[in-house]
This record gives sequence, structure tokens and C-alpha cells, in this order.
Amino acid sequence: MTKTVKGQDGKVRCKWCEATSDYIKYHDTEWGYPVSDDQRLFEKICLEGFQSGLSWRTILTKRENFRVAFKNFDFEKVAKFTQRDINRLLNDEGIVRHKGKIEATINNAKCAKQLVKQEGSLAAFFWRYEPDSTAFTKPQTVSTTAESVTLSKDLKKLGWKFVGPTTAYAFMQAMGLVNDHAEGCDIRKKVEQARKKFKRP
Repeated sequence: MTKTVKGQDGKVRCKWCEATSDYIKYHDTEWGYPVSDDQRLFEKICLEGFQSGLSWRTILTKRENFRVAFKNFDFEKVAKFTQRDINRLLNDEGIVRHKGKIEATINNAKCAKQLVKQEGSLAAFFWRYEPDSTAFTKPQTVSTTAESVTLSKDLKKLGWKFVGPTTAYAFMQAMGLVNDHAEGCDIRKKVEQARKKFKRP
């Protein structure tokens, strides 16, 4: 089964882009490109947690609402959220109103602050889990890896929540720790070039 599809613009992309036109810009400009910005890393691990049991399309269409609701995922600010904020978020129709996930995000903001104190940055911590580039896994054939299992376990030991191995791997795919664009996808080479130029934290 082919993992790519040719778009109306003539570009060959990963087949999952077919699901909705909303995916195309995200696929072409974000997914798989390496990220070292702590706020973006925190946003993504939280949104992947919110996605648990849902489709990424649901989260992507609500992403701007999430950013407003969670102060652009500034974990210094989110860590200060109180019960009043939880009540506000549970009444916010623009986001996924799941009490456990909302509380996990606030909890994870506190954990993120602690992690930065210990490691210097979230990026320094997360990029340690980048797989060995010589250990090639055929793109989009797995939902977890040994590295995502280890990352999940280590985060949980540090008190993080909603960070299972599948969530951890989706985070790794999106933030460029792996290049999981399909072979033949026009963006795969661009992502690989970006990964080569990227300065690891």
C-alpha cells in the first residue's frame, strides 16, 4: 500500500494529508522539522496528550483556541493556574473539555519548570531521546519505538501525565526527533536537510 499521494498542486505528500486540507500546511511546514524552542515543545507534548483517543484533525482545528486558553503554552504561566482556571477551561467550547487532560497540562507545566531547573531546557532533555540515525525504521510503520517507551517512562517518573509511549512517539515525529515522512514524499528531503543543519541542544 502506497504511503504517498499526489496533490492538486502536483506535490507528492504523505497519504494522511488526504484526510483534510487542514493537514497540508501543517505537513509541509511543521511536521518533522526539528524544534528546540521550549514553549513549542511544551505545547506539542500537551496537545498530543489532548489528542489521546481523538484525531489530530480535532486538535489542529482547535489549536489557536488552545493557545489562547493556555497562555500560548507558556509553562511558567500555566503552572500558576488555579481551580478557577480549571473551571474556566471546562466551560471553554473552543478546546477539548476533558478534566483529566486539563489538569494534566497544569501538572505538566509545573514538571516542565522543574525539568528546566535540572536540565537547563526542555530541549536538552527531549533531544537525548533522538534515535540513532543509523537505526533506520521504515517510515510510518510503527506507533511506538524503544526511544518513545523510554521517554514515556522517564517523563512519568518525573511526574508528567498523559505521556504514554504512543503520545511520546507522535511528539517525536512532529518535533523532528525522527523523520517519519514517507519515502517519496516531497517534504522528506527538506526535513532531512533541516535535521542535518539543526544544532542539537
